[in-house]
This record gives sequence, C-alpha cells and structure tokens, in this order.
Amino acid sequence: MTDTPRRVLVVEDDEALAQAIADLLGDEGFNVEQRHDGQSGLAAALESHYDIIVLDLMLPKRNGFSVCLDIRQAGIHTPLLMLTAKFGDLDEIEGLEVGADDFLRKPFEWSILLARINALLRRFERGQSRRIVVSDVVLDTISRQVSAAGVEAKLTSREFRVLEYLMESVDRTVTKSEILDVVWGPDFAGDPNVVEVYVGYLRRKLDTKGMTSRIKTIRGVGYVFSSGV
Repeated sequence: MTDTPRRVLVVEDDEALAQAIADLLGDEGFNVEQRHDGQSGLAAALESHYDIIVLDLMLPKRNGFSVCLDIRQAGIHTPLLMLTAKFGDLDEIEGLEVGADDFLRKPFEWSILLARINALLRRFERGQSRRIVVSDVVLDTISRQVSAAGVEAKLTSREFRVLEYLMESVDRTVTKSEILDVVWGPDFAGDPNVVEVYVGYLRRKLDTKGMTSRIKTIRGVGYVFSSGV
C-alpha cells in the first residue's frame, strides 16, 4: 500500500451494497467515493482521478456498458471492475469489449472482491510503462494504443487482448485453445472458432495491403505472430 491512500470510485445503485463495499475498502486503507447512478458515476470518473473504478452493470440513468465506454473513449485507462447480478457470457463479453478490465458476478465473497481489486492494481502498476514492440507493431499495455507501420489501429478490448498475447509469444506457435483459455477464460463454452474471427479482425486492422500477414496460420495447430513480415 502506498503512503497516499488509493482512491476508489464505487458506482452501485444498491446503496447498502455500495456502503458495504466502501466499508470493506476503507478498512483496507482505500479512500472511497460512492455514486448511485450511471450519470453521476460517469461525471465523477471524468472529473477526478481514481486508482480503480468498481462499476455496476445495471444502473439508473445510464447502464454500466455506456458508462464504461464513455470513460474509455475519454482516454481514461483507470482499472475498472464491472459488477453484475446477471448471468450469461454475452454480458461479460460486452463488458470486456467496451473496456472493462475484469468482471465479477453477484453475489460474491468479500475476499474475492478485494483480491480482484488488488490484482487489477498490481497489473496496472507493473505495466505503467510497458510497451511491446515487434517489428513495426507497437502495443502499449496502459494507454491500450496500437500502431502498425506508424499508423494507429483502433482495437476493441478483446482484439487488444488477443494481439497482446500473440505479441508476448512472438515467433512461437500458440494453439487456438491456448488463446481461448487466456483471453476468454477456461470456462468459455462458446464456439472455439471465435478465435479465427478475431484473428481475421486483427489482420484487417494491422496488415499492410500487398504484404504477408503479420499473424500467420499454422494449419491444424494455431497462430504465430512473426517478428519478420
């Protein structure tokens, strides 16, 4: 824990739950502010600096998806943990696509909430100046910006995570199941061909016309991000 208390924004319309989260984090040395609807939560996130944001999905005035998207579009890269009482992979996928860093379903154990928050903070702090450079592709893990041959590529959160893993594994063949486990999670029960779909998205956004793709398909095995295009 740093000398200056970390600031947390909790956006949760269940005021009793929001207060319980604030009490838990306060006991751990965090400085917590609460908002109870999406509009005021977004305003707080845009106006002040926080070290982490805990954002409920189902909120009055603006839902968590909309709030998260606007936070990211404003260039704010604060770690964001999204909470939901709903079940279903689609909500989690959409939450990650609009820029959430992690997803936690209600009801949850207090120890799990605290562990997730601390893990996000550690991940953010470890990578504050981390850039991955492979040939002419540059990926910044904090600003979440990507450029190829000097041209910025606008990626969704899921595209970014697939690319980050491929670039971390440069010149090594990674299997489709490996990418699914790392990016979608070991409990993913959807169509594994979603990996092919996202690799296709990345190729369209990164590849230079007339040149060999940076992401090569190894038939029957997986994919490799090549350091030499």
